[in-house]
Amino acid sequence: MIDLFTPFRIKGLELRNRFMRSATYDRMADDRGRVTDASVALYRCLAEGGVGLIVTGHTFISPQGQAGVRQYGIYSDEVIPGLRHLTEVVHAAGGKIAVQISHAGINSRFLASQGITALAPSLKEDSQIPHREMTQEEVEATIADYGSAAARAREAGFDAVQLHGAHGFLMSQFLSALFNRRADRWGGSPENRRRFHIQVVKEVRHRIGQDYPILMKFGVMDDQGGGTTLEDGLEAARGMVAAGLDALEVSGGVGSRPTRAVPAGISEEEPYFRERTIAVKKAVSVPVMEVGGIRSLAMAQAIVDSGEADMVSLSRPLIREPGLIARWQWESQAPARCISCSRCFRVMEREGFLGCYRELHPDATD
Repeated sequence: MIDLFTPFRIKGLELRNRFMRSATYDRMADDRGRVTDASVALYRCLAEGGVGLIVTGHTFISPQGQAGVRQYGIYSDEVIPGLRHLTEVVHAAGGKIAVQISHAGINSRFLASQGITALAPSLKEDSQIPHREMTQEEVEATIADYGSAAARAREAGFDAVQLHGAHGFLMSQFLSALFNRRADRWGGSPENRRRFHIQVVKEVRHRIGQDYPILMKFGVMDDQGGGTTLEDGLEAARGMVAAGLDALEVSGGVGSRPTRAVPAGISEEEPYFRERTIAVKKAVSVPVMEVGGIRSLAMAQAIVDSGEADMVSLSRPLIREPGLIARWQWESQAPARCISCSRCFRVMEREGFLGCYRELHPDATD
């Protein structure tokens, strides 16, 4: 049996255990995407709660890539002081922290609400969001933006950077034939559709050096017919690892609904992406993280002991219990109190910040 509470390494980064806080949008930035006091309090709590590696909510790499209101930004040097304060607080509490960097592409209702035309790999006739196809120059400029964002991450003191390649955002869009209908070097064949991913990894590696860990949250396949197949995703994973990627957190791609309580056809007792994670683990040589539906220490232990993943990644359980990992290690090993109701998203919509509905409204019956 592998002890989940002993150190684990990703490249040269030593973590205190095998638990990761998966990137979670919290709406705690200010209107320019900068860190606030509420942000600092949230991440301090997670670090004190024993998480081995904290991943921030997704940060936009350019104003054209912003996905939501009060989302963190990493698009300009002006955000670095706040991000540096955030990393210092986490480190003082004994934690390690990675920043997730992202571009929404066509998947930005925020830009639509501002009257801004979104960028997309190609035109999509059934989209309700105003958008246009990116020029080749814009594709290359966006790749450079990923590199600049990663360089800011290192300057701000983050221990690693995670690329957001899941949930239908820009990287998912380039990989998927549902969104990418280009006829140039960035589309057409599966090889061309994964070129964007590989070039982003190469650019980030070029900007941050060989010693700095690059992770990815990866939608290895789509959940809609005609999209990215599992084999397409596995080939992309192999290519990215060859280009310099150091770890993969396996998640959903286009058509996945990470906010749904329990995905269709999945038991409440089964991790959502188990089969996909097993396939990725067999395909690559770098550490792999499993996320989605993990609520107990016994399940986490079984995942690592079986070899299907090297680390366990949690989101909603840590919204309700930021100190869950420390509780499992030092106190009760009872399952997480999170029941996957997803009403935390209702709190964010109605009250403007990330929080557990059940904790805020303990007498609620709905």
